[in-house]
Order: sequence, then structure tokens, then C-alpha cells
Amino acid sequence: MRMLELANVETWYGPVMAIRGVSLAVDSGAIVAVLGANGAGKTTVLRTISGAIEPRKGTIAFMGETIAGLEPADVLERGIAHVPEGREVFPHLTVRENLVMGAYSRRDRGAIAADIDTVYGYFPVLAKRERQHAGTLSGGEQQMLAIGRALLSRPKLLLLDEPSLGLSPMLTEEIFGIVQRLNREQGLTVLLVEQNASMALGIAHFGYILEVGRVVMEGTTERLLANEDVREFYLGIRDQGVRGEKRWKRTKKWR
Repeated sequence: MRMLELANVETWYGPVMAIRGVSLAVDSGAIVAVLGANGAGKTTVLRTISGAIEPRKGTIAFMGETIAGLEPADVLERGIAHVPEGREVFPHLTVRENLVMGAYSRRDRGAIAADIDTVYGYFPVLAKRERQHAGTLSGGEQQMLAIGRALLSRPKLLLLDEPSLGLSPMLTEEIFGIVQRLNREQGLTVLLVEQNASMALGIAHFGYILEVGRVVMEGTTERLLANEDVREFYLGIRDQGVRGEKRWKRTKKWR
């Protein structure tokens, strides 16, 4: 089932066109990766979907209904949660208070405590830091908290922007593994924006590559991994030889 569809979407920052006729789709239950260099328009795609920016042209449909132009709160209520680049936790609130904030739009208040326990099951370190202010957490712990807070809205679709930013390879691998578990165990659909192409393609089912605001390539992860340009410019396999091959095979084993 097609959950999300963008068709010929254009988004501008003042006089600058940030994404140029972008069309992409996300199937229910899939992890879809959007790859590209800095300035390619990846973050703008997510911000346009979540309602932070209104597209000037094109259509965005979620579960068969048009959402282009809706306010972010309305997009969230329809089932799309956005974990922005840089995490943006509430630094002066505790871990638990941050998680409760993620459920502010819900009406089933009695189920929130159980959902927080579920988040703690995926991120045990958050349970240990439950009464700690979010601003005192490490970068990796804040990223876990940002994802956990988004999960408290019970999203159908999670928009995840650069989760590896500023994190060590070990923490990045742990977070990507948890995202894959959420997809497998909870059926969570994920649209992932990421510069670490090796990690992203290691867990994704389908991918898009953006350059200067346009989709220049798309396909299953197997097709992208087999493409010589992707392997050279995004995975560095040609330059690194056997070591590069081993690196992407190591991430591929999660799938």
C-alpha cells in the first residue's frame, strides 16, 4: 500500500528554489532512504512533508489525502512525526517530561505510561536517565530521546533527519539498529534522510538520491548498491577497495 506520495513538489526559501519538481513515494511498512550531499534538498523534503514549509507547487498525499499546506500540528495528528536534524529536545525538561510532550495531541491519556515503558524497552539508557534534564544527556542519548518522543505520538510514518549527525560510529550503528527493529517489530514506516549512505542503505528497502534539489536516481537498495556511481561517490568503494566492500557488507547484514 502506498502511504506517502510527492508529485512534482517545488519548495522555495524566498527567491531560492530548494527542491525542484521532486516526486517520491513511500510504501506502508518500508524504510525509504533519501541520500545526497549537503545542500541537495534532503532536509527541505522532510520539512515540506511535515508542514514546516509550504510547497509552492506540486501535491503531497498521505494515506490518500492531500496534506500540502497543512500546519505541522495537523500533519502530526494525521500520523506523521518528524525528528528534525539536531534533535531539538527540551533541555530544561526531564527525559520523562520530554516523552510526555510527544503525546500532547493524544486523547488516550491512560495508555501513555505503557507507551513510555515501550520506548524504554527500545532505549534502556533513557529509563536510567528518566529524571535527568535532557540538556545534560550525551548527543547519542538526545537522539534516542528525540526518536522516543516522536514515537509517543504513535505515528504511522516517522520522518528521520540525519540521525547519525555528530555521533560516533558505534552510537550510529546502535541507533540504526533500533530503527530497523522498530520497522520490523512495530511495522513503523520510516522516511530517512542521511548522509551516511552505507548505514542508510544497510537498513533501507528503497532509496532516492538528490542532487541540487532534484531526484537523479531511485531504486531498491540492491539496485543502488550495484550502481557504479553510487558505489564510488556515496560508498567510496572504488577508492577504498576491499575495505569499502567490507564496510557496506557489514551494514547490509542487519537487513
